[in-house]
Amino acid sequence: MRFRHRAAAGFATLLLPLAGLVGLAAPAHAATEATATYSKPQDWGSGFEGKWTVKNTGTTAISSWTLQWDFPTGTKVTSAWDADVTNSGNTWTAKNKSWSGSLAPGASVSFGFNGTGSGSPSNCTLNGASCDGGPSVPGDSAPSAPGTPTASGITDTSVKLSWSAATDDKGVKNYDVLRGGTKVATVTTTSYTDTGLTAGTDYSYSVQARDTADQTGPVSGAVAVRTTGGDTGPGPQPGEKVNLGYFTEWGVYGRNYHVKNLVTSGSASKITHINYAFGNVKNGQCTVDDTFAAYDKAYTADQSVSGTADTWDQPLRGNFNQLRQLKAKYPHIKVLYSFGGWTYSGGFGQAAQNAAAFAKSCKAVVEDPRWADVFDGIDIDWEYPNACGLTCDTSGAAAFKNLSQALRTEFGKDYLITAAITADASSGGKIDAADYGGAAQYLDWYNVMTYDYFGAWDAKGPTAPHSPLTSYSGIPNAAFNSADAIAKLKAKGVPAAKLLLGIGFYGRGWTGVTQSAPGGTATGAAPGTYEAGIEDYKVLKNSCPATGTVAGTAYAHCGTQWWSYDTPSTIAGKMSWAKNQGLGGAFFWEFSGDTANGELVTAISNGLK
Repeated sequence: MRFRHRAAAGFATLLLPLAGLVGLAAPAHAATEATATYSKPQDWGSGFEGKWTVKNTGTTAISSWTLQWDFPTGTKVTSAWDADVTNSGNTWTAKNKSWSGSLAPGASVSFGFNGTGSGSPSNCTLNGASCDGGPSVPGDSAPSAPGTPTASGITDTSVKLSWSAATDDKGVKNYDVLRGGTKVATVTTTSYTDTGLTAGTDYSYSVQARDTADQTGPVSGAVAVRTTGGDTGPGPQPGEKVNLGYFTEWGVYGRNYHVKNLVTSGSASKITHINYAFGNVKNGQCTVDDTFAAYDKAYTADQSVSGTADTWDQPLRGNFNQLRQLKAKYPHIKVLYSFGGWTYSGGFGQAAQNAAAFAKSCKAVVEDPRWADVFDGIDIDWEYPNACGLTCDTSGAAAFKNLSQALRTEFGKDYLITAAITADASSGGKIDAADYGGAAQYLDWYNVMTYDYFGAWDAKGPTAPHSPLTSYSGIPNAAFNSADAIAKLKAKGVPAAKLLLGIGFYGRGWTGVTQSAPGGTATGAAPGTYEAGIEDYKVLKNSCPATGTVAGTAYAHCGTQWWSYDTPSTIAGKMSWAKNQGLGGAFFWEFSGDTANGELVTAISNGLK
């Protein structure tokens, strides 16, 4: 389910010095001794509340102030308090009240107003000068962006950065060096050595120039750096089992599930990897799907992993920035960008026709300078090579292997490359349709989708668990179970350590069912919050508690509804089985189906120890 709320970007909270928005129409004199900043405390769609704060930043008292700004056509002030506000066309003027004009050094005063429209203020002046307090001089342009830094001399604890100079009409004074978006140094040269780093850790660096008037220009592109030492590579470490969860890009809308939920639920400390789902595959190329959710959506301080609000002018916002903050807080987590999925797998057939070009396009997305430090690899979710999913693919049995080889050639050994694959173990079924055994040499692991075997797409049943660990008497298709899928992949030459067992954080169900045990008849799909026949575990555990188990998973009969899903208890059994099989760990679809305290993630984590 993919929602589009790009319009919401216009209502993000603003807290900014207006000088950053426009070339300010200030008189040609020295720096002002006061600033004016604007914020939007409330926005209710049909209107908003605006607030200005005037502060004396000088060393002498101010006796009065006049603030002017422009609103675009369609945005206007409807009422104001604590200042006298008038307008001439789109230009608005606020003058102090008799009691609010006098400001001692360091003192500030605020006034507010109600308005309509979605525009932001521009061309702000305070007492005829720049609202940012200067020392900008009219006609003095900000410097250009420096070149993207290059890294050299990388050690366990340090890295040397170099970049090409920025240009400025009055001259560049110095450069701010940013690590992960935070300033770590200011230098006058075009190089800097950052020290005190942690071995085997990913960092991202960019730089920003400052001119002789202290104006800063655009931030450069970012370079990703990994210090030497530490662990032995991007994959799981010796003895470590993978506990990977899918984070859905669209979940930030209707599901209201954000990266910070991984922290508040306690899940972030228990997982090892995240698959960010999904990038699209268009015209044989990898591409970002929802750009607003991915890198533009603004987060307030209370919504943010770091506790810091996004600003209007920062180079990266959205899920990608929140993932960056998550990795800073939990350095053990690796993040992979997953492309495809049920909806977007139709593009893989064209991609397979020129696998090298496809791989190059994917690396360009993963290594985009704006978020080069966020992703540790790529996951390909092709449903299904040389078989049918939402659409049917006829690329041939070798296409998946060829695509995997091209990705490894392009990305090299320092990136994780994984794939989510079918768990259809039937003779001549989907596992037999592609060369999964041959492709395994190029991949770090397979996410074997050992769920969705049975469901209400068979509207009349028979009822059956959608994620059986083993076969059982009366199962509608004896080959549709996790154990047979794992065994078949092993037989094709896939090492056990490269196989992850799949867990669904949801149930599938029917309605019109009278029989409690599996195998009953039904009249159709049970109602679900987002889609008939499917519901999150966090809902089902209370609305239809488990009444029995079959084939290593749980089922529930409540009223006329029949559901199957995994519980902490059945997950414990599945993890024990996975360890006995020598599997590399487990993965799950997806985080938002879990409870607020992450009880399913905890069950996987505990079971893999």
